[in-house]
Amino acid sequence: MSWIYLVLAGLLEMTWPLGLKWSQQPGRALPGLAVVVAGMSASLALLWLAQRTIPIGTAYAVWTGIGAAGTFGLGVLLFGDAATTARVTGLLLIVSGVMVLRLSHG
Repeated sequence: MSWIYLVLAGLLEMTWPLGLKWSQQPGRALPGLAVVVAGMSASLALLWLAQRTIPIGTAYAVWTGIGAAGTFGLGVLLFGDAATTARVTGLLLIVSGVMVLRLSHG
């Protein structure tokens, strides 16, 4: 169950950079900041639950890796961020590191 909590926490971790980006649009500051607060609160609560059985270093690295990779992908899809070879290679290195951590935990 802890790994499910951790994956959900990582997915919710994407809400705060997206909320910050959304809040920069005229008239969306308060709704965007509300998304930041709600998303991060839920993400941190799930991370807290996951850390009951998953080592802190593994949990934190997986949490941030999911958030970073997902935010990168959403930035490309929603905001037209560049998907250069170097940026995609960096993303693949992050994903690879998260996979190694997961596989080494058992």
